[in-house]
Amino acid sequence: MNIIFSDDIKAKEALKLVKELQERFVNKLNTLSKVNFEEVFWQRDEGKLGGGSRFEARDFEFFNTASVNVSQVHYPNKDKRLKSATAISTIIHPNNPHLPSIHMHISYTQLRDEQSYYRIMADLNPSIKNKEDKKYFEKALKEVSKDKYDEAKEQGDKYFFIPALNKHRGVSHFYLENYYTSNEKDDYTFAKEFGEKVIDTYIEILSNAKDKRTTISNEDKQMQLDYHTLYLFQVLTLDRGTTAGLLAHNQNDRGIMGSLPKFINKNLLLSWKEKVIKPQDELVQNLVDNIEESGLVDINTKTKLANCVREHYKNHKEALKLQASSDKKVHTVENHK
Repeated sequence: MNIIFSDDIKAKEALKLVKELQERFVNKLNTLSKVNFEEVFWQRDEGKLGGGSRFEARDFEFFNTASVNVSQVHYPNKDKRLKSATAISTIIHPNNPHLPSIHMHISYTQLRDEQSYYRIMADLNPSIKNKEDKKYFEKALKEVSKDKYDEAKEQGDKYFFIPALNKHRGVSHFYLENYYTSNEKDDYTFAKEFGEKVIDTYIEILSNAKDKRTTISNEDKQMQLDYHTLYLFQVLTLDRGTTAGLLAHNQNDRGIMGSLPKFINKNLLLSWKEKVIKPQDELVQNLVDNIEESGLVDINTKTKLANCVREHYKNHKEALKLQASSDKKVHTVENHK
């Protein structure tokens, strides 16, 4: 597949960074899997403006859903505010409800006449909370981020809070929005070391737990189903990154929606319609209407859900203000205009 990436030096360095992290994570995940992850490609405007690849899980015994996505889009047109955007975004949902899910996102946004910046995120998402996993994960975050940890935790706790439910998505949150210092080399090194640390720590958690936490009750499965419902709810009604990607274009819907778990509790999702602020109740209803009665979220359903979110914010631009935010403002959608 022909994909033309940016020839800018900084964009090339960013692409090298995220590809190395992708390879590191996939190789380690493959050691836990009976079937290796499979690479799938996508193109932005037939590859003229970039694109990327994602590695998707094919071992459906171990993984509910899992993908490790890398992308770069770029704009030769000097009238564009955005010069390039390069990212790794990954979500891993194990089948075993006693094994936590992980979300990680590291991106470099290169602006033409303004300060370029990183967006650095990681959050641990267990269906069934485990104090030792949380402690171990946060210890790793503190070790790699040092004096940046407190700010990142504060931003993360704010970003992943769900006002309608008065609870957070996940138990451990790290989020640096619009991150940069006066030393670009140090910023690059931090992004690289952060990604490596999160990947290695998560693999250690899975490796140490997978053969020990083997007793699974029906209650455990229900807790996982309900938590996966909360995860989908947060992603599709609050997550700015997901919404920005869907509004920017429709050429990678499958990749953007790759974070969604395979099944959700449809009745539980519908019950939250009455808890959200208008017009988000319309969005929740539309999401419910496009999910099968079984709660299955397959490829066709993901496409429908992507269109639901896209159309909702096109019709209710004011609702973007209701989405999650950290303490720093960015203009992801506006940058693509």
